[in-house]
Amino acid sequence: MTYNELYLIALMTGLIGSLHCIGMCGPIAIALPLGRKRWGRRVLGGLTYNTGRIITYGVLGALFGLLGQGIEMAGLQRVASVLIGIAMILSVVFPALFRGKVKFEAFFFGYAGKMIGKFRKLFTISSLPSLFLIGLLNGLLPCGLVYVAVAGAINTNNILFGIFYMIIFGAGTIPVMLAIPLLGNLVGSGIRKKFRFLLNWFIVLLGVLFILRGLSLGIPYISPPQKMLKPHEKMMLRHDKTMSMDTMTQLQ
Repeated sequence: MTYNELYLIALMTGLIGSLHCIGMCGPIAIALPLGRKRWGRRVLGGLTYNTGRIITYGVLGALFGLLGQGIEMAGLQRVASVLIGIAMILSVVFPALFRGKVKFEAFFFGYAGKMIGKFRKLFTISSLPSLFLIGLLNGLLPCGLVYVAVAGAINTNNILFGIFYMIIFGAGTIPVMLAIPLLGNLVGSGIRKKFRFLLNWFIVLLGVLFILRGLSLGIPYISPPQKMLKPHEKMMLRHDKTMSMDTMTQLQ
């Protein structure tokens, strides 16, 4: 799986999962102190909030990209990929098995409510710094979708690529997360349930892909053999080859 493919997965995860975010971040987004200002000012406020949120995602990407780099150096990349894939699948299976017994959404709504209460002063100040800080804090909320994105950041095995992965994921959530504070919660529960069903299948598919990637079955693009070089290694090899050819030409 190339880095371009990983980044595409990050973007699709953000786009597809953004309607699921309504349940978690919706109360916070609707409570944003955008006021009754001009439309352009409100859009700027919404973008400022989302910028803070994405910066927090970028920090998480750096941390978990570093973790992935350590895993790769320890030679455990394949094992980690399989374990992450299994965890993704279980994150969908467990809530389905214990539906009605454990109210997962109640916990998330409660956490969001506590956050609004604890930082109530921020929600009463209609300023760009306040909106930015709310976004930074919002990025730290427990969210299954963010955990899925973090799993992808680990698989980049690089700090910088991990940052890019999480930023692209966050960018994919912007359309919905910007529309919520501007237009309100206009998406009905029926539509959200359909997208949640789609998201669950998407997460399972990602889990299967990560497992296949870790098994290195020799399937082109999906489960390449372990001996295949990563994109950045190929670039380094081409660079070294070009330098060698240039040196030989000069000697001649």
